[in-house]
Amino acid sequence: MTDSESFLETVETENQTPLSRLGSSKSLYAATEGDIDAEPVLRATADAEYAAWQTFASWADDETNDDVREAFETTATEEEGHYETVLEELGTEADDYDPAETPALHNYLRERTETVERLGGFVGRTLASDRSKDQVVGFFVGDADPQTASLFREFGDDLDDQLERALTLLEAVCESDEDWERAEASASGAIEAAYGEYVEVLEGMGANPKPVC
Repeated sequence: MTDSESFLETVETENQTPLSRLGSSKSLYAATEGDIDAEPVLRATADAEYAAWQTFASWADDETNDDVREAFETTATEEEGHYETVLEELGTEADDYDPAETPALHNYLRERTETVERLGGFVGRTLASDRSKDQVVGFFVGDADPQTASLFREFGDDLDDQLERALTLLEAVCESDEDWERAEASASGAIEAAYGEYVEVLEGMGANPKPVC
């Protein structure tokens, strides 16, 4: 593995099943703990955006590679903006909103301390988030709320930019096959963390985590 294209292909192939299930309708069921309505969906999204903002901001604080630090700062700013936008949709001020506990995905990411591992985790997180964001868009389309659906499509566009940003930086910082392998392990670890929590929540509710075919 010597380039970002083959890296991405490997990560997606190796994590095909968890990514597919994170992109199923059950992802919203898990995120809202079975309460699939507009406000719970918005609250779950706000929680995810807040967690991402905090993760990337913390990474930017101690990142030694200038280009990578700038990318983390840019991403943190985007996620903060997403969070504030969702709160506006909820009609809630930031001071009055209490985000949920940090998701397993972001606990995993915050334990990464090396640049290569962080960028790999960045890719894994973005792939997982892109799948779940599609379900949020679909929910608001089905809820006859095209304006909010369009808003979340814009969030998805930002995720596309973030993925490209992370892959470009991996090309720059990975100097050996071992670096690429560590990045891949971190990407898969991030996806597995998100999927593990998805399974745990659904099973705790007595639901089968496998999608209905």
